[in-house]
Amino acid sequence: MNVYDTANRLAYEIQQSDEYKQYKKLKDEVMSNNELKNKVEEFEKLRYDVQLIQYTGEKKDEEKSKKLEEMYAMLVQDKQIKEYFDLEVKFNVMIADVNKIIAESIRDVL
Repeated sequence: MNVYDTANRLAYEIQQSDEYKQYKKLKDEVMSNNELKNKVEEFEKLRYDVQLIQYTGEKKDEEKSKKLEEMYAMLVQDKQIKEYFDLEVKFNVMIADVNKIIAESIRDVL
């Protein structure tokens, strides 16, 4: 058994999964609508800024965190964006689970 063949098979199976297909289809739809795309990209940039502050251990920026929460609450009122975020979470959970399985299998050498 070749580990690269297995990795390529796993990549293919991920692309064939419902989580991937549904998320990709809706992401393509959202990103083809300039208004929705701009809203999502603005949210993603703010979310990244807030996460970066948390990871670097800087003092929490209450104003940015509050704005992020407000922006999320506004965005999920749009049914398509809410579904997009829900599918994004579902897909990310699957990827995190796969990564966890791999990490656990090699933790004795890390």
